[in-house]
Amino acid sequence: MKKKLMSMILCTAMVTAMFTACGSESASNTEAPAETTEKEEVTSEETATSDSASTEAAEEAEEVTITLGIWPEDTLVDDIAVHEGYVATMKELHPNVTCEPAYYKYATDTFMPLVESGNCPTIFESWFTEPAKLIAQGAIADITDELEARGWLDAMNPSIKSLLSDKNGRVYGIPRDGYALGMMLNVELFEETGLVDADGYPIYPKTWDELAETAKTIKEKTGAAGLCLLAKNEAGGWHFSNIAWGFGATLCVDNGDGTFTSDLDSPEAIAAMEFVKSLKWDYDVLTADPLSEDWGTGFTQLGTGNAAMYIGANDAVAQPTQVNGLPVDKLAMCPVPAGPAGQFSLYGGTPYFFSKDATPAQINAALDYLEVMGKAPVATEASIAGMKAGAQSNVDNGVPVLKRFPCWVDQDVLDAEAAVVEEFSNVDPKMFQSYFDAAASEGLHLEEPGSTQDMYKELTKVLQAVLTDKNADVAALMKQADENYQTILDTVFAE
Repeated sequence: MKKKLMSMILCTAMVTAMFTACGSESASNTEAPAETTEKEEVTSEETATSDSASTEAAEEAEEVTITLGIWPEDTLVDDIAVHEGYVATMKELHPNVTCEPAYYKYATDTFMPLVESGNCPTIFESWFTEPAKLIAQGAIADITDELEARGWLDAMNPSIKSLLSDKNGRVYGIPRDGYALGMMLNVELFEETGLVDADGYPIYPKTWDELAETAKTIKEKTGAAGLCLLAKNEAGGWHFSNIAWGFGATLCVDNGDGTFTSDLDSPEAIAAMEFVKSLKWDYDVLTADPLSEDWGTGFTQLGTGNAAMYIGANDAVAQPTQVNGLPVDKLAMCPVPAGPAGQFSLYGGTPYFFSKDATPAQINAALDYLEVMGKAPVATEASIAGMKAGAQSNVDNGVPVLKRFPCWVDQDVLDAEAAVVEEFSNVDPKMFQSYFDAAASEGLHLEEPGSTQDMYKELTKVLQAVLTDKNADVAALMKQADENYQTILDTVFAE
């Protein structure tokens, strides 16, 4: 419990840094050093040595090729066009670098085979639950020296830096951004049901009991599911953990000695699963087949009007809108409902990692690409242009332009991002205000420790059972899940 309290303290500190970030020096490796005012005499030997070193550096630089696992998938044609613009800018600023598209969506079952075959992209995205495991497996590159040379280490939020570091403080990734789970709302369905106030804003549920009643009303009046609940893969357990916290559950305990204890069968966790079961068998407010619902289909159900509510985050607003057609002014977000123990919002994020086989030159080139994208802790002309290009793409594709949860603490960068959001704003901020207010509260909650993705898998097995069998014994299922997860923890973190 002491460990859990410390996690909460870190979360609060993290949010404070997000919204009241203090300034720090920004740096860019593209700036040339100032010329000296006095010329010093050098010998011909020193000159020759210097020229030789410069030539060798230039020759090495000319051969840098990076593969971009962060390239958009083929269906996102407009996003690809934006990245093609980034590549063009890279060619202007760093003509020695060749950028090759290599779209990759991280998955636990495909990543290690990719690494072992030598086909891992130079740069790719993952989740904040993965660093400790990938570092232990030697699957990603140590980029500490490259970040230190750029002055980026001190610009990173200390809590985030710790998540991306090993026990010796060596850093293996940088954050793309952070997110906090909230509830996405299809405003059209709330309007059709009459669940809007005098100003047209959705009357959203503030507790899980209210959510069940709201979902029931929506289904009765519109025929659409009140809530899309996931029960297909790890995402089911991921969302369930946020529900469980509201019921007072702690799902995994860090023992402080490198080992962990599962707590999936606590009375609080069982109560949360009983509530989920009731959404299916008592309220009947879920989509037709929750076992077929994953992260992507949830946004499809929301965006196409087949579900009124779905747990989602600020970093995925393109999914219901651009990808699935929901008008930009018909999406709203509110906090995850509160349970008997309070309101909690899972805080996570997306880190950038680098192939263990990447050379220092390739790592630096990939970091340059992030600067051009506007994803680096610098407020250079190139990075601001990248921020604006991304915002303009959102406007063009009907995606809300929202502030992101910054994982950097450089005030110049935060100010630049805020200015871009204000310039390109295309939604009513009040549609998202309650969500951002909750995400800045003491309810922000880090993901559970231990082998988190394995925990999610075990919880999803229980979800699948209770959503397909009205007579499922929740307590027995949670006890079995607890035993299974403890076995995994004892294996993964064996002394």
